Amino acid sequence: MKLISERTRPGKASEPWMRYGAGAAAVAATAVAGAGAVDADSAWYRSLRKPVWQPPSWAFGVVWTPLYATIAYAAGHALGTMPDRRERTRLTTSLVVNLALNAGWNWLFFGLRSPKAGLAGTLLLNVSNAQLIRRTARTDSTAARALLPYAGWCAFATALNASLVRQNKTQ
Repeated sequence: MKLISERTRPGKASEPWMRYGAGAAAVAATAVAGAGAVDADSAWYRSLRKPVWQPPSWAFGVVWTPLYATIAYAAGHALGTMPDRRERTRLTTSLVVNLALNAGWNWLFFGLRSPKAGLAGTLLLNVSNAQLIRRTARTDSTAARALLPYAGWCAFATALNASLVRQNKTQ
C-alpha cells in the first residue's frame, strides 16, 4: 500500500482525488478528535473570566470550517507539486504533526481544564504552522499562501488563550 506522500509516477504524488481526499479526511479526523473535548457550555468554561474582545462561541465554528477546508486544499495542492518523494514525506509528516497539535489544544484546554496547558499547546501549534508554511512555500507558494489565514487565526487564538491565563491565574 502506498502512502499519499509516495510517488506513483514521475512528477506526481498521486491522483488529485487521492491527494485532496486524503487531506480532507485528515482534516475531518482532526475536527472530530478535537471536538470530542470541547464543552463551551460547561460550568468550568462559563466560570472563566474572558476578555471583552473574545468572539461569541458561534463564531468559532464559522471560522474553523473554511480554515479546515483551506488546510485540506493546501495539503492536496502542495503534495501534487512536489516531485521529490522525500519532500512529500516531510510535508506529510509536518501536516500530521500540525493537525495533532491542532486537535490536541482542545484536550489540553478543555479536557484538562487548563488554560496554561492550552497556551503551551497553542504556542507549539504556532511554531508548527510556521514550519508547515515554510516547508510548503519551498515548492508551492499558492498552497503556502492558503495556509496564512489558518496561521493568523491560530496566532489570534494564542493571544486569546494568553489573556485567559492572565485573567484566570488560579485555573
